[in-house]
Amino acid sequence: MEKFARLTAVAAPLALANVDTDMVIPARFMKALTRAGLGRHLFQELRYDAAGGERPDFILNRGACRQAQILIADRNFGCGSSREHAVWALADFGIRCIVAPSFGDIFSGNARKNGLLLIRLPDALCEQLRNEVELAQFAPVTIDLVDQRITLASAEEIMFEVDPDDRRTLLEGLDDIARTMRHETAIARFERA
Repeated sequence: MEKFARLTAVAAPLALANVDTDMVIPARFMKALTRAGLGRHLFQELRYDAAGGERPDFILNRGACRQAQILIADRNFGCGSSREHAVWALADFGIRCIVAPSFGDIFSGNARKNGLLLIRLPDALCEQLRNEVELAQFAPVTIDLVDQRITLASAEEIMFEVDPDDRRTLLEGLDDIARTMRHETAIARFERA
């Protein structure tokens, strides 16, 4: 898993509450055996019309936001089913961090296991962030996990907190196997006994 320490990238505002995992990636696109290519179906129903053409009003189809690596979402992002494909689609598109007031529980676990940083901030602050990135014409934002700070193009700084275990996992780039292997000596000792 790729380490996450600092990221300076375009942040796309997504002012939709209760975005469920089926909205993130519809079930019909979950037949793939690999994660590669799932990003093209990210937000399929929102990004594309019935004929497959891009909807110009959807944020990820507009200018700099086509390259967004940060989403500033609304409450209860990632609710619904337990599909890990939702995180895979976000990552394949290039999203590395989502800022929102709250996240679905299972989605949160899947995000941590796949190196996607989730930052929880109050509703009003998320709304302010969405407005500020638009006013700054989508100038890059910096997410600093080391110092737990978001720096906007205006140089305004917003502090955040992440669960210490999630933070360490992301900073060190540890997937579940790597986390277990940190205890390799103790495991070997137990097996010998």
